Amino acid sequence: MSTRTQSAGDDPVIESRDQLIGVFEQGEKPADRWKIGTEHEKFVYHIADHRAPSYAEPGGIRDLLAGLGEYGWEPVFEGDNVIALAGDDGTISLEPAGQLELSGAPLDNLHETCAETGRHLTQVKAIGERLGLGFLGLGMWPDKTRGELPIMPKGRYGIMLNHMPRVGTMGLDMMLRTCTIQVNLDYSSEARMVKMFRVSLALQPLATALFANSPFTEGKPNGYLSYRSHIWSDTDPARTGMLPFVFEDGFGYERYADYALDVPMYFVFRDGKYIDAAGQSFRDFLKGKLPALPGELPTISDWSDHLSTAFPEVRMKSFLEMRGADGGPWSRICALPALWVGLLYDDSALDAAWDVVKDWSMEAREALRNDVPRLGLRAPIPGSRTLQDIAGRVLDIARSGLAARTRLNGAGDNESGYLSTLDEVVAARRTNAERLLERYHGEWAGDLSRVYAEESF
Repeated sequence: MSTRTQSAGDDPVIESRDQLIGVFEQGEKPADRWKIGTEHEKFVYHIADHRAPSYAEPGGIRDLLAGLGEYGWEPVFEGDNVIALAGDDGTISLEPAGQLELSGAPLDNLHETCAETGRHLTQVKAIGERLGLGFLGLGMWPDKTRGELPIMPKGRYGIMLNHMPRVGTMGLDMMLRTCTIQVNLDYSSEARMVKMFRVSLALQPLATALFANSPFTEGKPNGYLSYRSHIWSDTDPARTGMLPFVFEDGFGYERYADYALDVPMYFVFRDGKYIDAAGQSFRDFLKGKLPALPGELPTISDWSDHLSTAFPEVRMKSFLEMRGADGGPWSRICALPALWVGLLYDDSALDAAWDVVKDWSMEAREALRNDVPRLGLRAPIPGSRTLQDIAGRVLDIARSGLAARTRLNGAGDNESGYLSTLDEVVAARRTNAERLLERYHGEWAGDLSRVYAEESF
């Protein structure tokens, strides 16, 4: 989740609807300036006993952040606490229960993305070895109850933790017990954004299936392949889901702004502190009638903050964010941007991907979203088929899109090699979640502690 640390100095008050839409318009870039931003989270645990470290304990999260400062990362404070780090490779931040996230820098190609990931993992593993900490690459804590997990000292999280139980049964699980990989991509125009949004939203369940990696809860199989994805089904219906209006005629910046205005607020950031505005209306804020700040009008930074509190399967800020994948190992962190860059950044690939999904009804899209956390690649799609039946074709489209980009590394390889781990999933007809379940019921003999040795970075 986003980290804000101070009020912007030049932060215009919103006086017109055009300013709301302008945030999306300002994201437009010519294709030769499109970048790739990759975010990935991992669970931190004590190697000795697999306990999740608290923020302030010796050898805990604060000490981990301090150690990473040795690599040139600059501390970001909230009050007296370091809650993030800023550097050339982006931002390192904390999720609510201490999950460690790298929000990578905007990069030109996937070779740079995978190198950035490698630098980050090398650094955290080096500091972790000194502190006795390990890092687990799964989509959900496999063995922790909510009560066993610490809370990080970030103001927005306190507000969200209080609000989540009012609007859903699993919002606290989302905050405390999950990890994800996400990809941020650019667009050149409103029309291009619309096409990219529709393709990525329709195919987001395929990404969820390919990256399914959260089959355990509190030490036992939970009946799902991506329980992390299932959690979103009852987190907060006002800010999650498949956004049917994206597929309607006339969709564009203005329609998304209307959607975001109807998402209930969480907070307002003022003078270095988060003010609780949970459940209040940004539309009221625009009229100077926000109960949390009566008489005050919002700024562009308030609008940007608010956009970060909507959690649909694909999200728009000044870029598009793909949100469907479970956390996982290094190869998966490189594979997710490869999938979406290949499908969305090449014109021919984008057209071919739209041809795969353009005839699906909204009811079919919703059904697929509901089925995929449990069934993975076996989830049914229109035409008496399953996701498994189209997965290879979609990967071939992505591969052609990556080849067309001709971004080569020093050995002369293009970016398509980063799809190989997904090719393996499709060829085996088995997700990583299913592989872990086989081991749990087989060689692990129900001993889930074995997952730490096999799925840590």
